[in-house]
Order: sequence, then structure tokens, then C-alpha cells
Amino acid sequence: MIETADHAGIAVLTLAHGPVNALDLELLTAVPEVLATVAGARAVVLTGRGRAFSAGVDLKRIVEGGPEYVERFLPALSAAALALFEHPRPVVAAVNGHALAGGCVLAAACDARLMSGGTIGLTELAAGVPFPTVPLEIMRHAAGPALEAMVLGAGRLDPGRAVAIGLVHEVVEPDRLLAEALRRAEALCAAPPDVYAFAKRQLRAPALERVRAARDRDDPEVLAMWSSERTHTILRDYLAGLSKNRSQ
Repeated sequence: MIETADHAGIAVLTLAHGPVNALDLELLTAVPEVLATVAGARAVVLTGRGRAFSAGVDLKRIVEGGPEYVERFLPALSAAALALFEHPRPVVAAVNGHALAGGCVLAAACDARLMSGGTIGLTELAAGVPFPTVPLEIMRHAAGPALEAMVLGAGRLDPGRAVAIGLVHEVVEPDRLLAEALRRAEALCAAPPDVYAFAKRQLRAPALERVRAARDRDDPEVLAMWSSERTHTILRDYLAGLSKNRSQ
């Protein structure tokens, strides 16, 4: 589900879950667990296997699992994103293909983001679902003033446009992506680990304060919307549209 490899003390974590690394309960639960197993690594590189970094939430599982699945899924999504966002060592995203919705959030939770192809964006509103507090605040931290257009427009950005708004830091040729991500991680390791961790906590403090302030207020409403029959009807129609487009 998540493959691990060691490159001179830098842990490379590769999402390897189905053809597009769709985010389901099992994959999201594995993210903080695997990060804990590589806690001693000097840095972490997160990438995907195949043609996508992660094409986002497995919406079919949401529809099939119903409210009981959603009630477990949403906290797992927040926990996975926070585990990356709060990891004390350098974390670099090597975005090898599409990074959409929750996949975009996981990439944004990393300290540096390199991209070699595909598109990146927040497609939640197009699928009829709102943002939990943690993913929204991580995206606000990463995207800044561009966030409103990303959320309300629910569109996809090519790598060049993603660099222009600061969501991605560098576009890299596919055959150089992992090497460049390792080089970037190595450069971030130049600071003493405790100094890097402290600076990272300082930079992320405003986002985490917003999470603490809004989570209890907003997330119950988010859960209710994700669990509603109206939402599941929208998701079924959305999935049917995707399937029709792929068949044409």
C-alpha cells in the first residue's frame, strides 16, 4: 500500500494503491503509521507509483460505505494530512502525476513540492462535498491568496500554473523527479534537526491555531454533508459522468 525505501538516510515513501492511488480508509490510515516507522530518517520523500501521485478520494467507497464509512474516513483523511504537515523532519513531495482533491492536500502538506506532469487541484466542490477543517487550513498555508479560486473554481492546474501561484516549487522532467526530490531533501537537511523542526513549528502555528479554533464548529457539519443522501446522489452522478467521459 505504501512502499518504503532508504536512500542514504532519506526515506522514500511510494503510494502504491491501485491504478491511481485513490485515497480510502486503509491508505489514509497507513500514512501516519508508515511515517512513524521512518521517524529516524533524516528526511522523507513522498511520491506515487504509476501515472498518478493520487487522484483523490475513492468516491466509490464513500458511496458504497455510506455514513458509517464516512464517519471513519474523514478523521483518517485529516490525520494523514496532519501527520505529513507536522512531521518534524524535511518532507518533499515528488508529484509524479495527477494530484487531485485529497491527493492535492497530501502534496500541499509537504515542505517542498516538485512536479513532473499531470494536473493538481481541488475538485471537491465539483463532486459536491465540502472541506474538513484540516485539509482546508493546510491548503490555505500552501496556496495562500490562490486558495479561494482553487476551492470555488474546483479546477485543475497544470504544473506551470501551479508553480506560478506557489503551490508547486519546481517542475522537473519525469526521469529526474526522484533524484531532484532527494537532492531537495538533502539540501533541507543542512540545518540541525532541532532547529529545522522548531522553524517548521513556527511556520505552521497559524494554520494549526485555525484548525483548533474551527474544527469542533465546522467538522460536524462537514460530516453531515458528506453523509447525506443528497451528497451520495451527487457523487453517483459525478462518478457516472467520469465513467462516461472515459468511455468516449
